[in-house]
Amino acid sequence: MTRLIVLIYVCLSFAPIARADDRLVRLFAPAELVESGFLKHLLPRFSLKTQVRVLIVSKGQAHDIAFGAEGVAVFVGPDTAWHMQVLAPQHPGVQRFTKWLLSDVGQRTITSYAPDSVQMFDLPREPDTDSPELEFVGDVATGRDLSRQLCGRCHVVSETERMNDIGSTPSFFVLRTLANWADRFQTFYVLNPHPSFTQVQDVTAPFAHTRPPPIVPLEMTLDQLEAILAYVARLEPADLGAPLQHQ
Repeated sequence: MTRLIVLIYVCLSFAPIARADDRLVRLFAPAELVESGFLKHLLPRFSLKTQVRVLIVSKGQAHDIAFGAEGVAVFVGPDTAWHMQVLAPQHPGVQRFTKWLLSDVGQRTITSYAPDSVQMFDLPREPDTDSPELEFVGDVATGRDLSRQLCGRCHVVSETERMNDIGSTPSFFVLRTLANWADRFQTFYVLNPHPSFTQVQDVTAPFAHTRPPPIVPLEMTLDQLEAILAYVARLEPADLGAPLQHQ
């Protein structure tokens, strides 16, 4: 009986620690970004929505996410393109933060930081160059239907379904504003959380018997992915606010 009581005490003692770790994300950001005041605007709004706390750490300290010159481009300003490097992709809090930052709500939070009524940060946009426009050979109508069938349970994929998304999941229209949108769609099956439930024929390895997918699997072929890309390429990128302004 005594051993049972001790075992229960030990389990209860360690359980809150694990949950606390899941709700704490350590973020490194260069001094100029911290001093801009932007993170004091951004991070509390994420924490209020998710109950996940983000702790800013100093250079050299262990961290789960870093803002800097490497990784995925997430915002621009002032005069700097900021990227996000994810060092702990399996951390539940990190996954929530990255999904939130790329969601409609997160994107609006980025562009709404305007001290003295001057917008300081904007979203990455495709450069205005003469580079050839990306073309995909898939059938657009088929891509639209596949997007609704395979992706519509989490993402808004068409104008008629604007209110049917998961709040923390970016719409196809928001994703189209990103300079690397095509890369993201072409390799989506390796970007969290997709690997845990996605199978692309002749590309991804089968799920391990000991780790089945947490939801109904998403299964597709490369030809179907090409059709989805052709459809997404025709979408008008979301209007996420006024262009970046400088004083």
